[in-house]
Amino acid sequence: MRSDRLPVPVSPYGPFPGLALHVHDLTIRGHHTEGLAAADESEAILLILGDQRTWRVARLGRMYALAALGRHEEALGIGEALIADTYYGGPRATDAKIMADTARAYISIARIDEGLNYIARATLVLDTVPTGGPRYFSAMASLCEAAKYAELFELADDIMRRTLSASEAPELWRTSAELQYVELLLEWAVRLEQVDRAEEAAVEVAKAVTLVRRWTDLGIDSPLAFALLALGSAKQGDHAEAMKQVDRLLLSMRAAGQSHEARLLHLAHGIVLRDQGDLRGARREFQAGLELAVLASQRLLYRYELARLALRESPGEATATVFAALRVHVESLWRLRLDRRTMLRQAMRRVELEAARFRADLAASSDALTGLGNRRMFDRRMEHLNDVGSLLLIDVDEFKGINDRYSHGVGDRVLGEIAAVLRAHCRADEVAIRFGGDEFAMFLAVGEREARVVAERIRQVILTRDWHQIAPGLRVTLSMGLAQCVAGESGRDLYDRADARLYLAKRGGRNQLAAA
Repeated sequence: MRSDRLPVPVSPYGPFPGLALHVHDLTIRGHHTEGLAAADESEAILLILGDQRTWRVARLGRMYALAALGRHEEALGIGEALIADTYYGGPRATDAKIMADTARAYISIARIDEGLNYIARATLVLDTVPTGGPRYFSAMASLCEAAKYAELFELADDIMRRTLSASEAPELWRTSAELQYVELLLEWAVRLEQVDRAEEAAVEVAKAVTLVRRWTDLGIDSPLAFALLALGSAKQGDHAEAMKQVDRLLLSMRAAGQSHEARLLHLAHGIVLRDQGDLRGARREFQAGLELAVLASQRLLYRYELARLALRESPGEATATVFAALRVHVESLWRLRLDRRTMLRQAMRRVELEAARFRADLAASSDALTGLGNRRMFDRRMEHLNDVGSLLLIDVDEFKGINDRYSHGVGDRVLGEIAAVLRAHCRADEVAIRFGGDEFAMFLAVGEREARVVAERIRQVILTRDWHQIAPGLRVTLSMGLAQCVAGESGRDLYDRADARLYLAKRGGRNQLAAA
């Protein structure tokens, strides 16, 4: 039965949130390999428990770990599947988070247009949900990361500052978001340096180091935090602090397969060696970082540093020409980055137009009194029965007598109450309809056995409701006819079978369900 498949949630993340949030905690701290192992265990247990909602949250944690390990195609596959799977529904902020994470995966494999489209979609959703709280906070952090991957640094900075100033979230999540902000500031600073905006870059580095020192002072075990501290310290000329972290972490990060943290440590080490005049050692470290780089922008960073070293090691016309050509490339990419802001505005406009068309279509297909679907939506569903498991027809017993005895105002309140009950029993892929008058229908995505359980539950809720609160002596019951869709049959045939059973329920004394 439906209640066996999905236990009643005790958390917005699902009935057993601890199993999924453990995976997220590991990835937040940077323990990505352990996070994958935890995801294997958690997902298996959650499937046995039948908790699909929490299973989706665990899958999202797996997606983060895969992305951090550079396995972006696998991460993208999970994101696309999670977006397509609306069966169990969930908070809209979580939907936006999944869109933002999928955008980052698209951008990671250079599918920029698709990534920007999902950034636009996630932004539109987040503009319509309540601000504050952990789900909103987490979704905004994911949106910031996607913007950073697209090198929309100004947008990412604005998102993160608004998020940190407005949201409430668990301390670990908040400090993790600050750590994410540190990485954004450092990457932005590197790009500013490449286009000769050194003073602006120094400001961003200073902000980053201040934030990351607060984070590391908390004593939370996060390899990423210390890798970023090493890079920020190297940029500021604090070679002792940078090398302390490099010596402590670099070999273990490489051995654990945590390429993201190792790449940052190689960069920090290379900067220190370059500043100290060990150009050969610096070249070795920059080359090692290049081998671990995943994004084109990351690879460009190391190639730029290697070209600068070559110019210092072998000054001459040839190396100067190569470096000049690379500078032209860097500057053209900076201009291309600015063009992406225009592309994002265009994507936002497309998404807004799509949303407006959807709202207009929904309004045209909605019943004005109850907000349920109307006859137009019913006819459309009957033309496309692929996603329909069963059709439930519902009549309010003796509804004319309710209007005559109590007034049409009371009758309208009764219809509104019934509509609310029907809506509450619809899953994401199901719909409730009001034909007009006292006639309702539900398209259920399950077979007759489960549909009977749903129908009886609805009938009992209406039967036992305290209708005296609306009008003294008021009693409301429902008659129902149920038919399961048969492969290949027409909508007309399905309706006729359900309607025949509704007639049997009425003739049999009302307040009952008739089915096969």
